Amino acid sequence: MPSIDYSQITVVALVASLAIGYFLGSIPFGLILTRMAGLGDVRKIGSGNIGATNVLRTGNKKLAAATLFLDAFKATAAALIAQKLFGSETVHLPGLLGGFAAFIGHLFPVWLGFKGGKGVATYLGVLLAVFPVMVLVFAFVWLSIAKLSRYSSLSALVATLVIPVVLWLIGQPEAALVTAAMTVITWAKHKENIERLISGTEGKIGQKG
Repeated sequence: MPSIDYSQITVVALVASLAIGYFLGSIPFGLILTRMAGLGDVRKIGSGNIGATNVLRTGNKKLAAATLFLDAFKATAAALIAQKLFGSETVHLPGLLGGFAAFIGHLFPVWLGFKGGKGVATYLGVLLAVFPVMVLVFAFVWLSIAKLSRYSSLSALVATLVIPVVLWLIGQPEAALVTAAMTVITWAKHKENIERLISGTEGKIGQKG
């Protein structure tokens, strides 16, 4: 990705990119799908989260998969739309901001009192839009850590650490900065998971009860 030419970016374009991203990102697909399926309010079970992991606790794997896909796709769509409308081959900031805003919208949706998901799926959705090969890097790191530790949360957290470093090393400073910010926020949203990892009480992949 070429360096961003900031002189070509207007305030209106930046604000519009953020607005489009936030609106799309704030759509709570996990809540919508579980209600449509007659499973009630997903916020009242498990962790109270609206993401795919908590949707899976309803016992409906198809709904969980659909939630994962839609939570990722809304971030991809936000980034691509913002980039198409306001960016160019040399100006990529609108797309980056659109994706970042979708990530924020998912975590802090105004419709749900700013209580949303944890962001891993939308993180992947942003990567798919702005730097698709990073999805493969994320998957490789996730699978490697999961195989060693059997902890899904740890695998995701480590993967989010690796992504901005790799982007920086391959000469993508703008994308590295955006993903670094997303990584910090993702870790903050996983505070309880981190505490359980430290105490040894975090559930492992495939573990029941």
